Amino acid sequence: MTLEIDVKKTALVMIDLQKGIAGMDRKLEPYSAAEVIRNASSLADALRKAGAFVVPVHVSSVDGKDMLRPISDQQGWGGSRSDDWADFVPELKVGSGDYSVTKHQWGAFFGTDLDLQLRRRGLGTIILCGISTNIGVETTAREAYQHGYNQIFVEDAMSAMSKEEHENTVKYIFPRIGLVRKTEEILRAISK
Repeated sequence: MTLEIDVKKTALVMIDLQKGIAGMDRKLEPYSAAEVIRNASSLADALRKAGAFVVPVHVSSVDGKDMLRPISDQQGWGGSRSDDWADFVPELKVGSGDYSVTKHQWGAFFGTDLDLQLRRRGLGTIILCGISTNIGVETTAREAYQHGYNQIFVEDAMSAMSKEEHENTVKYIFPRIGLVRKTEEILRAISK
């Protein structure tokens, strides 16, 4: 299937490409944080130039009490956070023309105005990337699907804590709710 992208009806949504997550000591697989950031930055630059809506999303907290803390078998990250933990990585070149979203849980829709802002602009397609494939990206993708958005998942502009987690989502979840493509395919479609 040939990929066609109407940039006037498309948003790039980048999940958790922030200093505290992209800079964690943990290894990401199958792509490093640097590879994910490089590919996401290329997409952001090209889509901004083409006139698309660019939405960097980060997770942040005022005092920790605004974050979800359900009882679970595996505790979430509870370490200390630097003052710039929630800052977007500089490579994204987030600027005043971008619409930044702050979330307090895994998905970018729940508790934010992302859906409202996309609908006000008549946008029906989301290009989605970020860290982590099976957590923030997948949760946002499932929410977007339930809101009726068309989605394009940038497989090499996302990564997870393990190759298995990444591949499971890319192989079994994303093809059911959208299109899975590589950065180069999307850049070619934008330049047409």
